[in-house]
Amino acid sequence: MNLNEYVKQVSLEDFGWEFRHQAFWNKRLRTTGGRFFPKDGHLDFNPKIYEAFGLGTFRKIVRHELVHYHLYYQGKGYRHKDRDFKELLKQVGGLRYTPSISSPESKLHYQCQQCHADFYRKRQIDIKKYRCGRCKGKLRLLKQER
Repeated sequence: MNLNEYVKQVSLEDFGWEFRHQAFWNKRLRTTGGRFFPKDGHLDFNPKIYEAFGLGTFRKIVRHELVHYHLYYQGKGYRHKDRDFKELLKQVGGLRYTPSISSPESKLHYQCQQCHADFYRKRQIDIKKYRCGRCKGKLRLLKQER
């Protein structure tokens, strides 16, 4: 998918206004779906959102960033707190917040060899150094869940 052409298409179809700058994929984005840069007018988008949620959700994020873009160039309130922004975003059906793409934390499953107590941790522990909190038995790593 050519991102720049897609953003231009969404801009014309959903807003009736032309998008005259560049749109880029930015793999470094983690918690946000996209960003608008008023200094030079370009837009960045998170490819992980497109991969995880598909074109429908991604289109709503493109709309969100285009609301920033078009309001900025019309001299209206383009920030999240501004009334102009909220009204236009609602009108075009853009997303207010990006859906979470954080994968569930991988868990480590440890078990005591004496009392068979189960322990789940996000971080690996040194089983030579640490013991069971209940009976002081040795621990063993059963499996690393993803």
